[in-house]
Amino acid sequence: MVTALTLAKRTGVSVTVGWSVPIEQNTEKPMHAVMVTAFGGPEVLAVVDLPDPNPAAGQVLITTEAIGVGGVDALIRSGALAAYGATPGHIPGQEVAGTVTEVGEGVDTAWIGRRVWAFTGESGGYTERAVASAKTLVPLPETMSAVDAVTLGSSAMVAHFALRHAHFARGESVLVRGAAGGIGVMAVQLAARGGAGAVAVTTSSAERGDRLRKLGATHVLDRAGRGTENVPAGYDVIIDIAAGADLPAFLARLEPNGRMVAVGVMAGMPPADFGAEMVAAFKKSMSFATFSADTVPASDRRAATAELFAAAARGELEAVVHETLSLEQAVLAHQKMETGEVFGRIVLTPSAR
Repeated sequence: MVTALTLAKRTGVSVTVGWSVPIEQNTEKPMHAVMVTAFGGPEVLAVVDLPDPNPAAGQVLITTEAIGVGGVDALIRSGALAAYGATPGHIPGQEVAGTVTEVGEGVDTAWIGRRVWAFTGESGGYTERAVASAKTLVPLPETMSAVDAVTLGSSAMVAHFALRHAHFARGESVLVRGAAGGIGVMAVQLAARGGAGAVAVTTSSAERGDRLRKLGATHVLDRAGRGTENVPAGYDVIIDIAAGADLPAFLARLEPNGRMVAVGVMAGMPPADFGAEMVAAFKKSMSFATFSADTVPASDRRAATAELFAAAARGELEAVVHETLSLEQAVLAHQKMETGEVFGRIVLTPSAR
């Protein structure tokens, strides 16, 4: 175990945690956090000691019980998002669940002691105590665990709004490309819950296909989009988490007036000329869009997440947890994501100290 200051001196890393207090202060109660020490593979993640952060105006301090591990965390760690401002010294993690222990100026003190889910932004989640904007807080139903909250959390919310962005309507056929990840398993469930006429999925194995069928999938395809049983010739809606070189081939699967919405690039960027497929099939009036939850007002995100939590509490949605690991096992969590073995989400939990 090293402190963040020691690590900074050894490596020249600039520690940027986004908190309102310099890390040289408040060192009486160091907490464990996971830092990106350099861009690269999972091994660049290091467990460090940091002081407790202080919530600024409009923020709360949360003692974390569960921390979501997402694909964006891996992209930031690898350096793929360096052009967007990510730097070494970054504390990964976008969502946490736990108990509010302190509030900043202007925040209702009634939040103190409440169990909540929170969005921490682009950083700051892989810690024992995290700060988040009070505008992101969603109270947890009494029966919901913190692990289930971060498993559903942003994944369910993104899937919900991606389907809305695609103007999905009851009775339409849906293909979820890259369905075994956090967003994918939620898109499958929400499409089935919304009355889709068919819910096809692409995945890497028959075993995963069987699990996706239990969540609402009606047709299982391989990663190239091939299937063995009465596969629909086309789809009204495609939710694409993968993108990559094969994206144009899936555009060709859209029905007339079909809509593809890309919510991720986990297989890499699509070819620069991918739109040529749409122009070649001009008379089909196909549409392609990207979707980021950043374009949804915070109040709408919060309301949708609260409703999705309520649906899960009623047994209408399932939180699919691949594995729960300790915060100190963040490297292992990212290694598992790199190998593609994760079905659903991995969750980190701080060790009792």
